[in-house]
Amino acid sequence: MSDLEPRVEGQRLWVRVIRYIVRVLLVLLAFRFVLALLGANPANAFANFVYSLSTPFVAPFFTLFGYRVAYGVSRLEIFTLVAMAVYWLIAEGLVRLVMINRTE
Repeated sequence: MSDLEPRVEGQRLWVRVIRYIVRVLLVLLAFRFVLALLGANPANAFANFVYSLSTPFVAPFFTLFGYRVAYGVSRLEIFTLVAMAVYWLIAEGLVRLVMINRTE
C-alpha cells in the first residue's frame, strides 16, 4: 500500500461530494426553470418551496437580462439557465483543483 493511496481516496471523496452538491443544486434549478416555464402557481406549496429555495442561487443573475417578478405566468428564465451553467463550471473547476496533484 502506497503512501499516496489515502490522499487519492480523499481526493476521490471530495470529487464525489462536490459533484453530489452541484447535482442537487442543478436539479433544484431545473425544477425552478420548468415551473416558471409552465407558469406554476406560486401559492402552491411545492412551487413556493422551489422558488424560495432556489432564489438565493439565481438572484445574482436576475439583472443580467432584466428581471420582473411575475410568478404564475409562463416565462422563460434565461438567468436560471445561466446560473446552472455557471454553477456547473465552478464545480468542475473545483474538481480539477482537488485532482491537480493526482498521481494515477
